[in-house]
Amino acid sequence: MEEQQYLFIDFEFTMPEGKANPIGFYPEIIEVGFAAVKNGHITGEFSSFVTPTRFNKLTDRCKKFLHINQSQTDLGMPFAELVSLLKSYDEKLPTTVVTWGNMDMKVLRNNCQKAGLDFPFTGKQVDLSLEYKRFFGDQNQTGLWKAVQAYGKEGTGKHHRALDDALTTYNIFKLVEKDKSYMKNHQPTTIGDRIDLSKVLDQLVL
Repeated sequence: MEEQQYLFIDFEFTMPEGKANPIGFYPEIIEVGFAAVKNGHITGEFSSFVTPTRFNKLTDRCKKFLHINQSQTDLGMPFAELVSLLKSYDEKLPTTVVTWGNMDMKVLRNNCQKAGLDFPFTGKQVDLSLEYKRFFGDQNQTGLWKAVQAYGKEGTGKHHRALDDALTTYNIFKLVEKDKSYMKNHQPTTIGDRIDLSKVLDQLVL
């Protein structure tokens, strides 16, 4: 059986200053964090800032929301280098990419198109927030840290830091998979399990 690899990924993006986007604006990846997992064990972690190419000056809103500064992204890795790194993981083993929400892969795909680069992943992509929503029957999408707190746990590190959010996504993945496994293996009780029929018959005789 071929070995399977999971890549739990989170990106942070640039933001416009207000509701009105500048002409031609699109979100760009400015931070990446991921954990590679095989056979239930983390085999590698990666974290880095990424230098945006189109709108490289961060807005005050973006810096305040993500608690980062301009010099961090100025010194970040080039986007092309990030794509090459992600592709190297995909080429080693069949890889399932897991994110919380669909924005990460949408922005990555868009950024690749704008840069004239091939999308680095060829395998399955899983939006864990949808899996969580389906499993628990929630009507609305649940935020990452709200979801982990619903399990009575806390997120890893700081919210809206890419690697911390990627590791928190992995932790929720393990919890959901454990619950799914329990539900699959748990046999429903029969009426006989719930009611002592001998006592019922005694009542009828009386």
